[in-house]
Amino acid sequence: METMSPTSDDHLEQVTVRRSPKYSVFLLLGGALGLLVAMILTFLFDGTTQESPNTGLVYSQMQVFGFLLLIFVSAGVALGGAVALIFDRIYARRARTMRVEHERIISAD
Repeated sequence: METMSPTSDDHLEQVTVRRSPKYSVFLLLGGALGLLVAMILTFLFDGTTQESPNTGLVYSQMQVFGFLLLIFVSAGVALGGAVALIFDRIYARRARTMRVEHERIISAD
C-alpha cells in the first residue's frame, strides 16, 4: 500500500481590504436617539391639557409620546443609516489592494 503525502496548491491573488461600518449599530443608535428626543419633547412641553384644534380631542401624555415616538424613531433610524452610508463611502476611498498567497492543501485520504 502506497502512502501519499499531502500536496499544496498555492498562488498569489490580489484582494481589496477596507473597513466597513456595522449598519445595525448605526440603525439602533439612531432609533435610540429618536426615542430620547421623543421623551424629552413629550415631558418638556406639556400641551396635553388643551383640546386639539384639528380633531377636537384631548390627547393624554402617553398618546403624545406615542405619536412623537413614531416620528422620531423613524427619523433617527433613517439618519443613522445615512451616517453609516457616509462612513462606508469614506472607508471605500481608503481601500488598499494587497497581494496575498492563497494556499490550499490537498490531502490524500
